[in-house]
Amino acid sequence: MGKRAIIPPEFRAAANQLKMSPGIVSGDHIFLTGVTGSDEHGQMPGDAETQIRNAFGKIGSVLQAGGLTFGSIVEMTTYHVGLRDHFDLFDAIRLEYLGEPYPAWTAVEVAGLRREGAIVEIRVIAHADSKD
Repeated sequence: MGKRAIIPPEFRAAANQLKMSPGIVSGDHIFLTGVTGSDEHGQMPGDAETQIRNAFGKIGSVLQAGGLTFGSIVEMTTYHVGLRDHFDLFDAIRLEYLGEPYPAWTAVEVAGLRREGAIVEIRVIAHADSKD
């Protein structure tokens, strides 16, 4: 079946620089690279809510470029710096984007992320045949 990359235009520069695909289709699934909450200029906002919303926005862009929606997500792994400091906020925002049946989810507290100042990184897997 092969595989193909999903690279929305706003991700092209980062994808070229980092030599990665924001999303990759393999079989019936799309695997998204983990995203942090930097803004459209690559700057990391200082507040948790903006970072979390930006990260979900990036996920939405990649899903849309692949012809999918948030309802297509089957698995989500989130990495948090200071998990307990922003978990309730993260969970409330997550539920604005995800509904039943909720994807499988693992939340992991980490000491740090690649992007300086990032407090969350989100990675998802979506099912390409979802009719949502």
